[in-house]
Amino acid sequence: MPMRRIGKTLSVALAALACSAPLLLRAEKSIFAVIPNEVRNLSVSGLPSRQSRRDSSARNVPRNDSASCISANCSLRAATQSISTRQDAAKPCGIVTVAAASDLAYAMDEIAVKFQTATGCTVRTSMGSSGNFLSQIENGAPFDVFLSADIAYPKQLESEGLAAPGSTVLYATGKIVLWTRNDSRVDIAKGFSSLRDPAVRKIAIANPQHAPYGRAAEEALRRAGVYDAVKDRLVLGENISQAAEFVESGNAEAGIVALSLALSPAMKDKGRAWSIPQNLYAPIQQGAVIPRSAPNAQAARRFLDYFQLPATAQLLERYGFSLPGKEKP
Repeated sequence: MPMRRIGKTLSVALAALACSAPLLLRAEKSIFAVIPNEVRNLSVSGLPSRQSRRDSSARNVPRNDSASCISANCSLRAATQSISTRQDAAKPCGIVTVAAASDLAYAMDEIAVKFQTATGCTVRTSMGSSGNFLSQIENGAPFDVFLSADIAYPKQLESEGLAAPGSTVLYATGKIVLWTRNDSRVDIAKGFSSLRDPAVRKIAIANPQHAPYGRAAEEALRRAGVYDAVKDRLVLGENISQAAEFVESGNAEAGIVALSLALSPAMKDKGRAWSIPQNLYAPIQQGAVIPRSAPNAQAARRFLDYFQLPATAQLLERYGFSLPGKEKP
């Protein structure tokens, strides 16, 4: 008796399988319609979708299930997934807004173009003094990345809870030079002693109150013992770029400017520079950070990662910056 029941049950099961086989074959031959950024499986009505049963975090991962897909369909799925991945990689990441210290003006021009080409992101750069950018970010300015000429400013944002703790990156150390035009009669080969000449009526530096390069210039003049002799002839630029413009235009006979600007295409062939001994001023350590208020934090992270690549480091070295770990004693 039990054997008869088993045989009857087996017969019913085999009959059901025979009836469902054509339906399963038709399901496996479902047509795939490729639509931008997605692939829809036009499954047979009434059959539960495998896709709907997958975890949402794995919905775009192609399955290699030989029991449930024929070779042609699996190949199509894999090819479609590959196309989707390439489209995501090439997808523009939007706009990244960078607040950058003025000493980076010419270097940033090159970096922005290379970054945009590599990623499709659009870079909008604001150049100015680091101290002013600090105040703006503290008051909610929507910058994605802050490239400061003084690493103390990004660290201050950390301490105020306006940037993630420990997220500041030291990206370079700047230098200052005494610069004058080629047609000037000032003999800057004599160094700071040349500034005692009464013919030097104006000496341009950045404003020490909010420009790190201005503070370095004032410190160097004091340590060299010439500050009191020249302080009444100092003209202050809002930032180091404006100070460089004063002397480049001839509105000042000499100026203390960033080496990165003296090496720029706008200045390198127009004047003469004297390297100010680095023991006369504290290292101008420059830092970068992503503020918590960044509107496009994802793009900001991509930019900051790119900013730390070896190719970018080489570009900064070309503009006279020293890199972390490579500073000369």
